[in-house]
Amino acid sequence: MSDTDVIRIALAGAGAFGIKHLDGLKLIDGVEVTSVIGRELDKTREVAEQYGIGHATTELAESLARDDVDAVILCTPTQMHADQTIACLEAGKHVQVEIPLCDALADGQAVIAKQRETGLVAMCGHTRRFNPSHQWVHDRIAAGDLNIQQLDVQTYFFRRTNTNALGQPRSWTDHLLWHHAAHTVDLFQYQTGSPVVQANAIQGPLHPELGIAMDMSIQLKTESGAICTLSLSFNNDGPLGTFFRYIGDTGTYLARYDDLFTGKDEQIDVSEVAVSMNGIELQDREFVAAIREGREPNSSVAQVLPCYQVLHDLEQQLHG
Repeated sequence: MSDTDVIRIALAGAGAFGIKHLDGLKLIDGVEVTSVIGRELDKTREVAEQYGIGHATTELAESLARDDVDAVILCTPTQMHADQTIACLEAGKHVQVEIPLCDALADGQAVIAKQRETGLVAMCGHTRRFNPSHQWVHDRIAAGDLNIQQLDVQTYFFRRTNTNALGQPRSWTDHLLWHHAAHTVDLFQYQTGSPVVQANAIQGPLHPELGIAMDMSIQLKTESGAICTLSLSFNNDGPLGTFFRYIGDTGTYLARYDDLFTGKDEQIDVSEVAVSMNGIELQDREFVAAIREGREPNSSVAQVLPCYQVLHDLEQQLHG
């Protein structure tokens, strides 16, 4: 594929996160979104019209059969991710699936096997790898200027009903372990360059209607000796989001989404780290670049599988 070829993308899942991808994709040269797939046809058609997309459907298979689709971005419910990723690869389409890759390790392993069989680009949306704040830290580590001793992370939401980021009802149930912990487990191994060799988890009571734990605490240790403490809650009625404290041998850094501060709360300019401050756009740029260059992307399904091995082991602890 030449640099001048247009990469034609289908987006599945026209909800809150799908819109973030559409906003990012329109900033990338040589990309055209040709199809959008959603659960409700009327709402999907509204999104298609808003973004100038020529085809709208409720069926992924319909889009996969189209000649004007080279690649697919999946922003669908977690429980569909693995099966839909495999379906895209079987249809000869490159695929980026939003986090998490799966909610069962065996399903993730099946995705890896299919990607190796097809040789297509298959990537998972582990956005923390792409946020400029975390990229800045990664660059310091790669340069040999910083070694992580400890990572402390708080992932906090206030959620009493099954709604998305826009406050709209969800057709599926979110999960602290398989979704939100996946961000930190992957980032910790990515930033330390070392596999997790010890992992522990405890959780609070299950929600009587949603059937999931609303509070969770996780401890991790890598082969290199670095440790991570992760606190997660759907019960937090306070500042919302995920907050990272990197404690290293040469400095302490606090990442709050795309903003980065020293341990003394001095802001660090990360505006020149990448071509954008938008982690989703940078994630999509990597996906497109990997397709054009015929290479494995950062955050490929193979690279992130160790994260899901850790989540699997933690789930066995919690339910064993």
